[in-house]
Amino acid sequence: MGGVRRVVSLVPSLTEAVAVTAPDVLVGATDWCSHPAGLEVVRVGGTKNPDTARVAALAPDVVVANEEENRPADLAALRAAGLRVLVTEIRTLPQAFTELARVLDAACGVRRVAWLAQAEAAWRDVTVPHPPVRAVVPVWRRPWMVLGRDTFAGDVLARLGVSHAYAGHAERYPRVPLAELNAVGAELVVLPDEPYAFGADDGPESFPGLPAALVSGRHLTWYGPSLTEAPAVLGAALAAAPRSPGRA
Repeated sequence: MGGVRRVVSLVPSLTEAVAVTAPDVLVGATDWCSHPAGLEVVRVGGTKNPDTARVAALAPDVVVANEEENRPADLAALRAAGLRVLVTEIRTLPQAFTELARVLDAACGVRRVAWLAQAEAAWRDVTVPHPPVRAVVPVWRRPWMVLGRDTFAGDVLARLGVSHAYAGHAERYPRVPLAELNAVGAELVVLPDEPYAFGADDGPESFPGLPAALVSGRHLTWYGPSLTEAPAVLGAALAAAPRSPGRA
């Protein structure tokens, strides 16, 4: 599909993937699309509230989106305007590689992507620590929300030896009272800096006595060129967290 030359991306991860692979084809992206640095394209609003008329005015050959990041109503509006919308579903690392290859073929006309091959190789080399560390993984506070079932970030952590406590929850991002999070029997709290910007002074104090790993949210939750670095970056952050009492 090498004739495709105009792409709008409604997902920061996919924006970076397209821009790094074929920068000339990207004509529009969301306000939250921060990578690669210095990206100069038309901004079309947020992931949850894109200006669909502005997207249509850019006359893209394809709009790339994600079933979790973007609302069905907005995607339906774009289709009603006659646009081709490619919607990804990414809930595991292997699924990320498959969907990225599909997007880059459709959006850029590129079937062999060097950085994608590097990312796959980087993850093949990961040795999963045993036994896994049981963790709680907040993604928001006020109210507290954590990783639940069937999430990309949860799969990434599992491949790095972290078993999160709510992996079997009925919801993907359940709201859980802080008292319950502290009583669930976790050995570690993993605090990413997005979507909520947890940091050394905002998050660890809520889990007294529990080791805290402050991790890069981009490397934990983005599926794009950051996947080449993610095993090393996340692995280092997890290893830097103090050990729980009783663990080797």
